[in-house]
Amino acid sequence: MFVVENVKALMHGNHSESFDQITQDFQSLGYEVTHNLYNAADYGVPQTRERVFIIGRLPSVREFAVPTPILNQTAWVNALTALQDLEDLPENPATNHFWSKAAVSPDQGNRSLKADRPGYTIRAECHGNTHWHYKLPRRMSMREAARIQSFPDDFIFEAKIRDSERQIGNAVPPVLAWHIARAVEESLSMPVEND
Repeated sequence: MFVVENVKALMHGNHSESFDQITQDFQSLGYEVTHNLYNAADYGVPQTRERVFIIGRLPSVREFAVPTPILNQTAWVNALTALQDLEDLPENPATNHFWSKAAVSPDQGNRSLKADRPGYTIRAECHGNTHWHYKLPRRMSMREAARIQSFPDDFIFEAKIRDSERQIGNAVPPVLAWHIARAVEESLSMPVEND
């Protein structure tokens, strides 16, 4: 089996030819290919991050079963729940609790988290594109961004702010990845059903 993750735009518009080519290339190697769009918030991640996962399996492997979402929109984890205990902590590079001091840009980086909803998609661009805190007059810290991505607090990014932004923003949310990995494990460990 294989797993590929990418932005949902891969399936649409100018990127759809690339998406079709990826599918055809893996099918030519003998893989049966499926894809699904996932919203990380449905799986307990405090972020409305939509990503497509392409799953390929050889015919000898049981069909991949899409993991059932564990939350619906009314139960999504919001930014306040995910971040409130960090609000009053001073900056601390040792725990990645430091933030960009970049000014507001007219083109990007001027979105604020909302306390009562999950965070917006964490992006990897630098130069102050990290969202503003829902309450405080600052951008959210790298630790807060990591929490919005579902990284545990003991996962430390050994990098300065720009590289930390990239690492956090480019990552697959670990909690969502865990749900996908469990479904892959189930496919690999169960016998194939014969017709």
